Amino acid sequence: MGQIIGTVAALNRFPVKSMAGEALQVAEIDWQGVEGDRQYAFYFREKGSRFPWLTARDISELVLHSARFADPDAPKTARVEVVAPDGWRGHVDDSELLERLSAAAGAPIGLMQLAIGAYDAMPVSVVTTAAHRAVEAAHGSALDMRRFRANILIDSDRSQAEWAGKRIAFGPDDGSDAAALLMTAGIPRCAMVTIDPDDAARDPKVLRTIAGQFGNIYGAYGAPAKKGMVRVGDIVRVIE
Repeated sequence: MGQIIGTVAALNRFPVKSMAGEALQVAEIDWQGVEGDRQYAFYFREKGSRFPWLTARDISELVLHSARFADPDAPKTARVEVVAPDGWRGHVDDSELLERLSAAAGAPIGLMQLAIGAYDAMPVSVVTTAAHRAVEAAHGSALDMRRFRANILIDSDRSQAEWAGKRIAFGPDDGSDAAALLMTAGIPRCAMVTIDPDDAARDPKVLRTIAGQFGNIYGAYGAPAKKGMVRVGDIVRVIE
């Protein structure tokens, strides 16, 4: 049941907070979000704050590090492979990677693995193609969607903001393994969106566009309402 509002155009998972992620054809939604998403996070060992994470806000080049599960179908058990922009290769828990990041940050860095995900607020981020086009039009140029690190892109002529407080369901309406989300608040944005995912250069005009013309909101959060699968090409329905 429900009104069809679009189809799933892309799925993304980010095994390591602030590093480049991996595109998926199928994503498993569990109660903590996309399985394997933000499962690892680096943090400042001597920073006593409510936000201890090392992110690209501290080291822009983190977004140039590629992070992927060695077995993408087994994120609960597979190791995460990391490729640095200078060609270094290893695993996320390699001591050499910690040394490299500590040197870049100028402070001791540690690594956490969190099965519940190292999220800033809520577990799943959703955006529609219509909403992204509106931001591009306001900005006056194309913007790579990787800047915004969304988990689910929906090809739709409507904005995800219309579905706040409602559920969206994926796939056929036949009681199968399809997942559903409860759409909640819009996502406030920070300096992360200013960082180019190809060269880590910063463009503060991107954040000014979102802050000045969209109330600093891009995309929306979703909370898992039903565990299951989401697939590229799935129809998306809004359930009143």
